[in-house]
Amino acid sequence: MSMRLHRILLVEDDPDIRMIAEFALRDLGGMLVTICETGHEALAYAPQSTPDLIVLDWMLPDTDGIDTFLALRGLACCAATPIVFLTAKTARDDLARLQAIGAAAVLLKPFDPLRLARQLQLIWESCCCT
Repeated sequence: MSMRLHRILLVEDDPDIRMIAEFALRDLGGMLVTICETGHEALAYAPQSTPDLIVLDWMLPDTDGIDTFLALRGLACCAATPIVFLTAKTARDDLARLQAIGAAAVLLKPFDPLRLARQLQLIWESCCCT
């Protein structure tokens, strides 16, 4: 029996993508979603939201996703939290870079909203429940 992914911190600056992802995770996936539009917001909200998993855009207006990733890793509450990048960058070198820093997974935009919650559940299970 697998555990259920419950709390997601979604860091995404594009309002359309935020809306679709929130709908996919909250309404279709039954998850609690905390939304941040910037890396700095994510750093402020992460300790309060205590996420099970973080979904992080690479291209943010205030700092890039890699810097945000590294800063989140520096917070006690997120040191071991799986972080999944959601990005439109598809170059092999870019994807390898995200995996090299320790991303749990990389999901490409555009994503399938009907599959997003299940994809994250499986990623989370592979990181936390084995």
